[in-house]
Amino acid sequence: MTAAPVMVFLGGIIGTGLAPDPQWATLPIVLMVIGTASFVMPAALFMKSFGRKAGFISSALMASFAGLLAVYSLVEHNFFLFCLAALLVGGHMAFVVQYRFAAAENVNANQVGKAVSMVMLSGVFAAWLGPEVANTFKEASSFGLYTGSFFGLSTLMAITAFVFMFYHEDVFSNESFDQPARPILTIIKQPLFIVASLSSAMGFGIMSFIMTATPISMHIVDGLSLDKTAVVIQSHIIAMYLPSLIVGQLMEGFGIRNTMLLGVAAMLICIVMALAGNALPNYWMALIALGIGWNFLFIGGTTLLTHTYHPHERFNVQAINDFFVFGFQAIASLASGVLMHAFGWNMIQYLSIPFLMITVLLIFILYDKNQLLKIDEQSKA
Repeated sequence: MTAAPVMVFLGGIIGTGLAPDPQWATLPIVLMVIGTASFVMPAALFMKSFGRKAGFISSALMASFAGLLAVYSLVEHNFFLFCLAALLVGGHMAFVVQYRFAAAENVNANQVGKAVSMVMLSGVFAAWLGPEVANTFKEASSFGLYTGSFFGLSTLMAITAFVFMFYHEDVFSNESFDQPARPILTIIKQPLFIVASLSSAMGFGIMSFIMTATPISMHIVDGLSLDKTAVVIQSHIIAMYLPSLIVGQLMEGFGIRNTMLLGVAAMLICIVMALAGNALPNYWMALIALGIGWNFLFIGGTTLLTHTYHPHERFNVQAINDFFVFGFQAIASLASGVLMHAFGWNMIQYLSIPFLMITVLLIFILYDKNQLLKIDEQSKA
């Protein structure tokens, strides 16, 4: 998970120096997001054909190559190649988001929430390690500034590929595989699928929508220092992943639906704090609430999704779900900067509210508790 933080940390800085025009400086980061959205379906389908082990190793090697390509682009001062490296990092992340499904498949049904939570918790360490490697090794290579950072990225990804040589896939299920897989349309029309996918998509989309606009609003519009802006973003990232310590237990005791509703409530608190003022405490509390809301919605949605398909249907369903989730995130990220510049910080908040209200409405209308309980009992039988 360290590849994306490295690119986010350095992409805009390097883009400013390489891009033919400063307005294209953040294009590498945008292409990384687009790369994830574009690769999610091919990633799931690749693993359906060749297995998760082959997929995870291949993606890590692709990211390792992307690191070397970034080094070459810096040596040659080639913006196009650097953008291609960012796109490949995004493609790698499309495989990384499948880690949560691999974890869910390797435990019993009553442990899915905890397994997904523990995988997501690793994001706290990745959010620290990626920028740390990028900053520590930025002058370590004789090829020029920041080439050492991407040599470090390439090394981390090579280590990842090596670790996955020891991975063994085990799908915990007592279900018979005699029956054919259901048509994908039948599966995605299930109320539980709609709630699960929608919750994950809204969590990711609204989080990206508000977070992308935050540095612009804080630093450029309100004139807060870059150091203060960095503290808010770092606190937000910690808040995204740290609740994973408890969200598994929360879903067991409080229920998946109620946990997702808590996620919506946290995002509404974010909006209230953001609209209340433009001081540093407002931004800080808003972004922490935003991170917690994302965690509850995304992990809750992922856990719920595992109840909507049979094991032999999982790759197709996961592909459709992730294409929707990360496609929505890509659109939200792209729209955020444009709308922020055109209408301002408050409008970003107001535009988020209808999507949260739709999420709450559909959770109450479509969430079929009896169906979930029935599936749970079948899984534990």
